[in-house]
Amino acid sequence: MLKLHIESLPGYTPTIGQLVDMMAYSRAVLLLEVDGLSQADLDHLHDPDSNTIGALLTHCAAVERAYQFITFEEREWTEEEGEAWHAALALGDLARAKIKGRALDSYVAELAETRARTLEALAQRDDEWLRRPLALNPQMNAHWAWFHVMEDEINHRGQIRWLRVRLPSQHAG
Repeated sequence: MLKLHIESLPGYTPTIGQLVDMMAYSRAVLLLEVDGLSQADLDHLHDPDSNTIGALLTHCAAVERAYQFITFEEREWTEEEGEAWHAALALGDLARAKIKGRALDSYVAELAETRARTLEALAQRDDEWLRRPLALNPQMNAHWAWFHVMEDEINHRGQIRWLRVRLPSQHAG
C-alpha cells in the first residue's frame, strides 16, 4: 500500500527529507506501472516516432545521474560518462537504436543504483544547500534541480502508462 502523506524522512534535514519522501512515492508508482512487463513490452515501439518504455526508464535514470553531477559534484559529464548516458538523455532515434534487449530487472536495478547514489548524497547535505544557487547555473538551485528530476519522472510515467495500455500484450487472448 502506498503511503498517502508526505513527511520528512529520518536521516535527512527537514526539507530534504520531504523531497526524498516525494521522490520515493513517485518512484514507487513508476515501478508499479512497469511491474510484470516483458522484454518485448519494454522494447515495443508504438509508432516510428515513439520512445519505448525501456528507453523512458533509462531516461529517468539518466536525468537523475545528470543532476547528481550538476548538484553534488558541481561539474558536467566527462566525455566517457556522457557517452554512456547520451542515448538515454536524447531519446528519439538514438534511443530507439541503442536501448533495447534488456529485461525489466536491469532497468529497475539501474534506477535503484542511481537513486541510492542520490539518497546517500542528499543525506550528507542540509536545507541551506538546497537553497544555494548552483555553480554551473546560478539561476537554478538544488531544490529546483531535484524537483525537476522528480517532475520529469512523473511526466515520463504518464507516457509509460499511455504506452502500456496500448501494448499488444495487454490486448492478447
